[in-house]
Amino acid sequence: MPDDPARISHAPHIEALSAIAGPGSPLLAVIIEIDTNKNFNNPEHMKTNRKHASVVRNALEHWNRAGLLDDTTALALQQDIEVTPFDWKRLAKYSFWIALICIVTAIGAALADDVLIALLESLFDAPYIVKFFEMSGLSGTIYWFGIKRRKKHPHKIFSNEAILFLGVLATAGAIYQLGRAFDSGSGHFSILLLLAFVVYGLLGFYFRSNLVWLFALISLGSWMGTETGYVSGWGAYYLGMNYPLRFVLFGVVLCAAALALEKKGWFAHLSRSTLAMGLLYLFIALWIMSIFGNYGDMDSWERIRQIELFHWSLLFGLIAAGAIYHGLRYENGMTKGFGITFLLINLYTRFFEHFWDASHKAVFFGLLGISFWLLGSRAEKIWHLGAQKKEPCEVA
Repeated sequence: MPDDPARISHAPHIEALSAIAGPGSPLLAVIIEIDTNKNFNNPEHMKTNRKHASVVRNALEHWNRAGLLDDTTALALQQDIEVTPFDWKRLAKYSFWIALICIVTAIGAALADDVLIALLESLFDAPYIVKFFEMSGLSGTIYWFGIKRRKKHPHKIFSNEAILFLGVLATAGAIYQLGRAFDSGSGHFSILLLLAFVVYGLLGFYFRSNLVWLFALISLGSWMGTETGYVSGWGAYYLGMNYPLRFVLFGVVLCAAALALEKKGWFAHLSRSTLAMGLLYLFIALWIMSIFGNYGDMDSWERIRQIELFHWSLLFGLIAAGAIYHGLRYENGMTKGFGITFLLINLYTRFFEHFWDASHKAVFFGLLGISFWLLGSRAEKIWHLGAQKKEPCEVA
């Protein structure tokens, strides 16, 4: 594939800024994102939104005052920046997500309507195995078209992913029809979820699609939950663990796999999405554990005192703190962000548990408001400390 002329024209500028800012600079990452991810109608100018343009211009002014850039070079770089009047990229992203949500909602509404179901069955009155091959052919056609289009128009990220998502839906329909064709009445439908994981996993890995890979991980988690439920006779426990505790372990395994394989070239493109799903499974399950503990029914849970669940809250807090430490130690914004978010969720959940019934609502919300005020003041102080280090140029 020939090099992008816009990327070539900006290469000297990026090299100059790299020498000044350093290869690991956050600003350089912003500049490279602007240079490579935007659609250049005019390769003579670097097009970006107002926020990124402000960051780059502030940096150029700072380096010019510090003597790192001469006036001529600084002026040339300033004039090379062109602010786009509207963020079409964000609009495209949200529009495609809304379109997909509407499509899924429409399908769900159709499946919930008995009249429409009867109409569809009359239109497609065929054995389940035939429907399976029809849906498989449809999904294969969608994937083929989506991948071919992505190769031809790689810059159309959101529409390409939206097409692959339609393939995901068609694949789910095919697997459902296969399950109906071979249904023996045993209720062992978790095997279909495992099949969905295998299919989505292979497609996501081969096509390098994080969207399809996310559905593979969702299918894997669903399989784990339903398979352990089936093996245990749909009881509350499996190997002494209720459902949330099983997902705690599942999340730990996913996170460990993502962190262990993130440096491997063959898995690097899927490591962040795997880590995100692992953290999501882990922390949501821990949050539920901190409320309900390892109890399998509401009657047992209602008979205990809240203090008996303290060790789960403590474990939740320690793992959140560990995620924050990992994020700070290895400069991983994802683990740090999850850790901070769920540490706050843990603290405020405990606040509601212990003070909602025991205090007057005016006192309760007053204390809640004061806590948020203190949190905001502390965050503002940290922000100002960071700003003082970066002055007179703020680079975020």
